[in-house]
Amino acid sequence: MKFGNAVVKNRVVILIIAVVLLIPSALGMIFTRVNYDMLNYLPDSLDTIKGQDYLLEDFGKGAFSFLIFEDMDEKSIVETEEKIKKIDHVATVLWYDDIADVSIPMEALPDKIYNAFNSDNSTIMAVFFDTSSSADETMDAITEIRAVAGEQCLVSGISAMVTDLRDLCEAEETIYVAIAVVFAVVAMMIFMDNWIIPFVFLASIGMAILMNLGSNYFLGEISYITKALSAVLQLAVTMDYSIFLWHSYSEQKHIYDDHRAAMAVAIKETVRSVLGSSITTVAGFIALCFMTFTLGRDLGIVMAKGVILGVIGCITILPSLILVLDMPLEKTMHKSLIPSTKKLAKGIVKIFPVFLVLFAILVYPAFYGYSNTNNEVYYDLSLSLPEDMSNVIANTKLKEEFGVGTTHMVLTSADLPSKHVRSMAEEMEKVDGVKYVIGLESIVGPMVPEEILPESVTGIIKSDKWELMLINSEYGTATEEVSQQIDALNDIIEKYDKNGLLIGEAACTDDLIDITSVDFQIVNMISIIAIFVIIAIVEKSISLPIILVAVIELAIFINLGIPHYIGESLPFIAPICISTIQLGATVDYAILMTTRYKKERSLGNDKKAAVTIALETSIPSIIVSAMGLFAATVGVAIYSDVDMIGSLCALMARGAIISMLCVILILPALFMLADKLIGVTTIGFRPKKSDSEVTINE
Repeated sequence: MKFGNAVVKNRVVILIIAVVLLIPSALGMIFTRVNYDMLNYLPDSLDTIKGQDYLLEDFGKGAFSFLIFEDMDEKSIVETEEKIKKIDHVATVLWYDDIADVSIPMEALPDKIYNAFNSDNSTIMAVFFDTSSSADETMDAITEIRAVAGEQCLVSGISAMVTDLRDLCEAEETIYVAIAVVFAVVAMMIFMDNWIIPFVFLASIGMAILMNLGSNYFLGEISYITKALSAVLQLAVTMDYSIFLWHSYSEQKHIYDDHRAAMAVAIKETVRSVLGSSITTVAGFIALCFMTFTLGRDLGIVMAKGVILGVIGCITILPSLILVLDMPLEKTMHKSLIPSTKKLAKGIVKIFPVFLVLFAILVYPAFYGYSNTNNEVYYDLSLSLPEDMSNVIANTKLKEEFGVGTTHMVLTSADLPSKHVRSMAEEMEKVDGVKYVIGLESIVGPMVPEEILPESVTGIIKSDKWELMLINSEYGTATEEVSQQIDALNDIIEKYDKNGLLIGEAACTDDLIDITSVDFQIVNMISIIAIFVIIAIVEKSISLPIILVAVIELAIFINLGIPHYIGESLPFIAPICISTIQLGATVDYAILMTTRYKKERSLGNDKKAAVTIALETSIPSIIVSAMGLFAATVGVAIYSDVDMIGSLCALMARGAIISMLCVILILPALFMLADKLIGVTTIGFRPKKSDSEVTINE
């Protein structure tokens, strides 16, 4: 109560402090770097990541791209090549003329080298950058290459994909927030009892969102998924807390004549209720931090921080705004459009065996679909982008005209004998799906001593420590075929050079598949255990956490099982994130009903009366909460051209509705079934002997 009184007394000061904090928050948000490369979140201990570091540090080469020139004569290509070489952070440009320029007869070049660079009306040029794949400098260089080379040049590779993704996200991010805000306002106007309170909510939550985004500056950088989703998620998840404060304040105004006294009590009630529910949400996000794939930590930290800031804003900024705007709020009250739920609650409880049967029927097909969806996700990051994007077109053309699905890079020790390197290359070319291997020995052949070659040639693919070979594969990234190919190539490399490394997008993605399949199990288990323990402590029960988690897990199984049955493939990150986000964000619906059910039983009501009252009083809050989450995410799901973001929002929107239905229909049935067990395993469940029996009017 002291805290509530302090907030009420200092409401103007609180608002002034909040507004002042927006300035550094805005600056922090502007200067927080955004990472658009998912492969950057792989652990540094992997050989593929170490190899990329060696390539950059010891070889001076980081990112790699193929440029595809269409219908351009040789002279124009040479002129363009010279311009590209002058672009900042372009380390090496490799075309077949870089070999032909030396005093080696053209006929000495193998046909496969010429054919590797040319098709009927196109030619490809390999470009290495001296910065990493997702570095700002690399993306700027890609943009400049496109400007210099013109429309006849297409740029492929992960750096081009990251550049296109950055441009698309920067164009869409503001629209994501605008859509979420508009849809959320409409939903709140429909389901709340005041016309302008949604805007007050948005002002309070908006401040907390900006503070959260600004404080990300201290993390160094955040992923584009985190940036795109954090504002939308924070709005959707923390809207509940604002609604609870408003409802509590409205109730207290009927008890207290002084609105400030009513608000002080409302703050006290909100702190007590919101802390319990917010802890489960934070636990869900914190579980993501245990992923080896550190994107989970990135999203988990930012969203957990957002929920905490949302709670703080709900009990400080929002009460201050409501009190300052008390007069206009009084004049804009209207009757809630949600009808009485008394008959609905009685009807659901009356036929509760039907929902027990429904629960039993749904478990197996939901879990079967859920399990298969996890096995049907895609890892090729380019599939999350629109087909008409420049990079996607370039990759398609590279595949169709040159037969190149992906490119591997091999680093071998510089002192490895030439005959061993040649033998290695010959063996690698026999591996299924390998189109050709390009290295120093394969270019000049065994008859030309390396010593007579100028540094301008050897320097392209050899350094003091390493020799570089390029392997063009017919197989695409993240396919079963390329995974088998990578295993075979690694076996060959290890045979000739224990220190040799296979690197590139496909090799990194192969590691990503191995890591995230384990991450999914770990994160799911941690989130369930954490939330189970929290509910057990909050509800002082052993049986209730099992029931609540079972209901929400069923909703998750249904949500993630649907893609399998409709033939939809999800991006790999979606099932991992949704399992924890949906559990953490929607278990609150179940906790709300459970708390009221416990209260009614402790007052002496029989199980039917207690369940009916709990359901009747909880339905409006659950509907408003679920529709808030649905409204904030469904618009983004429909609008977004980035499937990674669109799929996550679609799953969250659908998950909110499914969780709502499971809690309203199935949870009361489980209470009716397990009432005796709950009574035995829950502290404070039974009424005291002095309490009189109270029954509901039928």
